[in-house]
Amino acid sequence: MAYYGQQQQAYRPPNPGMPDQNFLWNVFQRIDNDRSGSISCHELQQALSNGTWTPFNPETVRLMIGMFDRDNSGTINFQEFSSLWKYVTDWQNTFRTYDRDNSGAIDKNELKTALTSFGYRLSDRFYDILVKKFDRQGRGVVAFDDFIQCCVVMQTLTNSFQGYDTNRSGWIQITYEQFLTLVFSLKS
Repeated sequence: MAYYGQQQQAYRPPNPGMPDQNFLWNVFQRIDNDRSGSISCHELQQALSNGTWTPFNPETVRLMIGMFDRDNSGTINFQEFSSLWKYVTDWQNTFRTYDRDNSGAIDKNELKTALTSFGYRLSDRFYDILVKKFDRQGRGVVAFDDFIQCCVVMQTLTNSFQGYDTNRSGWIQITYEQFLTLVFSLKS
């Protein structure tokens, strides 16, 4: 069972540059409904759109807040928001690249193309599992917000696995307790 290729690395969406700070400040203020000076998970979820008129996945929002909440406040301030904005914009561009039929969702083949380009080598059966896991709508496709979550989870799991795969063979031998520790200590 191959899960990643030797060349697999942390995928980083392309970097087109940061948007104007005045523009971002205006967006930040519109999202910060309670005028607290920071954005909560709830505020961010209300502001994000996956283009399908469905709410952005709360788990994806939680993952993103966790990734950019540098001061561990449970919210993001303006500086953290600037980084998050760029991250979401980069993922949006990546998503559009792999949504070849412009359906607004990624099907199994499009997901396979995306993850293969990121360096993953996975079986068709595993792509079926991924689509089933990240298809909240039950349509056999993955929406934008769930695509972000899928990629973040895949990267987190890969990084954790690689921590044990010191010789980069694609195989590890761990005890049951090590496995449980690995799973329960994942940062995501």
